[in-house]
Amino acid sequence: MLPNPTLDQLQVFVAIAETGSFSAAARRLNRAQSVISYTIGNLEAQLQLSLFERSGARQPTLTEAGRAVLEDAKRIIADLDGLRARTKALTEGLEPKLSVAVSVMVPDFTVMAVLTLFQQTFPTVPLHLTVGSPFFVARMVDEGNADIAIGGATKEASGGVVERKIGHSFIVPVAAPQHRLAALGRRLSFADVVDDVQIVVTDSARPLDDRGFNIISRRRWHVSDMTTKHRLVLAGLGWGGVPLAMVRDDIKDGRLVRLDVEPYEQFEYPLAALWRVATPPGPAGRWLVDRFAERLSNCPDNMTDAIAHITSDDDPAAARMKRAAPAVLREAV
Repeated sequence: MLPNPTLDQLQVFVAIAETGSFSAAARRLNRAQSVISYTIGNLEAQLQLSLFERSGARQPTLTEAGRAVLEDAKRIIADLDGLRARTKALTEGLEPKLSVAVSVMVPDFTVMAVLTLFQQTFPTVPLHLTVGSPFFVARMVDEGNADIAIGGATKEASGGVVERKIGHSFIVPVAAPQHRLAALGRRLSFADVVDDVQIVVTDSARPLDDRGFNIISRRRWHVSDMTTKHRLVLAGLGWGGVPLAMVRDDIKDGRLVRLDVEPYEQFEYPLAALWRVATPPGPAGRWLVDRFAERLSNCPDNMTDAIAHITSDDDPAAARMKRAAPAVLREAV
């Protein structure tokens, strides 16, 4: 009778298949590459199958047998993750620590308000906070480097990640009142904005991409977070799209002007909480997700209601926002 594969062997096999190389699998699992090679060799010997075609190829390629076994391996790992999750739910107490990754799309005042309440409610739970792009925070959860991510819904996470919608936001193009584009006082065409500096939030984990969504200007300043972008736009150093919740008071008080940019697509930006299936949030984590959901779900359901609080209907930018298409899921810049 053949010995049963171990969970560790199956996890190594799946890691190689998903990353495309033994070295990448070693980095994901924090193992030496020699250990990865030894483990997969033992698995192939136990199964009496060649799972990867190695000869004549720079990267290991799944054999026909390997492709068939891969789905079984993923299912077994998922079943064990589910078992662990159920066991944890039965025996869990307060988390000894909590690692949270928050997207730049979440207004900083919302983050500060929730964390203030968290400290008052769970004073004994240490918190590790990371702020990054929607792609970055989703990847942190997917790779086990964060317990929870709060931010934009994304397609980057794997099937082992739970996604709970907790609200939405609207992204609006703005500029300081002294900025050239604001002074034009009319609907802006591509020609109007293409040579003005656009402030863009860029994911450090990805190369700069000229094809990014709503990147219009040829001249760009790239920043790592939305708060820096907000400050640069306030200073008149460029224009850009900023979450409406972040700039509502600036628009009301005249520190910023909403721009009616013809080629800039207006849309609802979904916000979600993410965590791994195998490691669901404990009491403190669930509380944190619920508090973010309470605050982020307060945004009006549609663009028309969102702008009603800050502008009149005769505003040209407001009129265009009212004609905007229904919500779509895209990665904002």
